[in-house]
Amino acid sequence: MKTYTQETIQAQLEQLNDWTFKHNSIQKDFQFKNFQEALSFIVRIGILAEKQNHHPEITNVYNKVSLRLTTHDSDGVTEKDVTLAATIDKI
Repeated sequence: MKTYTQETIQAQLEQLNDWTFKHNSIQKDFQFKNFQEALSFIVRIGILAEKQNHHPEITNVYNKVSLRLTTHDSDGVTEKDVTLAATIDKI
């Protein structure tokens, strides 16, 4: 599977909402009104990720959620990550 670099990911990042390329991954931070909203968002991501059989790294502190997408098998960002990010953007 083709992996993206800082240079080759740019066109895909332009199609996504506020995702950035860092450390061989694409990342985005979210902030919610409270913990309940953050947790609800995480659950929705979990359902989508399971359907796509591609699972993000998720960090949660109270009302903040950070996501990191990378394809571990390919050692970098692939179309799987871009597709999951686009799906998450629709939540």
